[in-house]
Amino acid sequence: MSSAHSPAPARREAVVTGVGLAVPGLTLPDELLGTVREGGFDPRTGLLGRDLRHKDRASRLALRTAAPALRDAGLLGEDGSAGYTGNGDATAVVVSSNFGILDSVCSFADIIARDTVLGLAPMGLPQTSSNVIAGSVAMAHGLRGPSVTLCNGPTSGLDALYWARALLVAGRAETALVVGVEPDGEAVAKLLGAAAVDGAVALVVETAEHAAARGARVRATLSGCARGADLTAAVTAARAGGPGRTDGAEAPGPAVDLWLTDRPAGEESAPEDPPPVRAAAVLDPTASLGLCSGALGLLQAAAAVAHFDTHAAHTALATCGGPEDDAVAAVFLSGPARTA
Repeated sequence: MSSAHSPAPARREAVVTGVGLAVPGLTLPDELLGTVREGGFDPRTGLLGRDLRHKDRASRLALRTAAPALRDAGLLGEDGSAGYTGNGDATAVVVSSNFGILDSVCSFADIIARDTVLGLAPMGLPQTSSNVIAGSVAMAHGLRGPSVTLCNGPTSGLDALYWARALLVAGRAETALVVGVEPDGEAVAKLLGAAAVDGAVALVVETAEHAAARGARVRATLSGCARGADLTAAVTAARAGGPGRTDGAEAPGPAVDLWLTDRPAGEESAPEDPPPVRAAAVLDPTASLGLCSGALGLLQAAAAVAHFDTHAAHTALATCGGPEDDAVAAVFLSGPARTA
């Protein structure tokens, strides 16, 4: 018997191959970076249609962003008539939404208070389940892999990327449709004290092997994902590659080309501490979009992908959460011309 050790298994890279937006006033991801175009998505007209009847607002927004993302990844025909062309059994849906069903739950609570449970409409009951958004997207496109919804506060969007990557690395799926959505509504406005973004964003994430096999265009690589007690801990863990790295390779260092944050300038770290990241440029999407909550991390990732479209060799870091939250999430992304 040979005493030679078997080589360590190759790491399954997670890459982004498609992006879709359903954000008021925006059409393409580069508009998250400041590109200006006329028109853009309008929820007043963009959420109509027979396919959206009897669905809650968050699910309608998610469906409106899922199709463009799948089409961008080459997994859906131009008019959608051909249906999903990937392997539905190996495609996961991961959704991030902190307030997606809040209006539905409050509405049903009001009905019960007024008319008892006899006043409830059976068709509306699924809208009180957090996973109704993921379920709606999965059923619309025949995606039968794992279906997951996260609703755990400011880090939720980046956590969704974390779990999508984990599903791919673990071999539970070969493709994941990751959606971040936050609808505006009366209950949401009362809770937050301001309007939410009333939009959605979707990313198609798949293994590098699967993307290469079907000839897909790689837009970005998820080089490392992690959560930590504070910004420094999260960035350090993500820089090391996060869960799933088995080859001991170094991830991008603390100097990045673009830092996507949700912290106002000067609040990233304590004044006496050195900054945990050196960035050539810093962008906070909430400055132009307002409260994004569970959609924020994925909007950050979409902005990074748009950045890589014109700066292929760059790296980006997305971070969400701060001292007032239970954790900070960090995700390193690399342009297609640079590998981790």
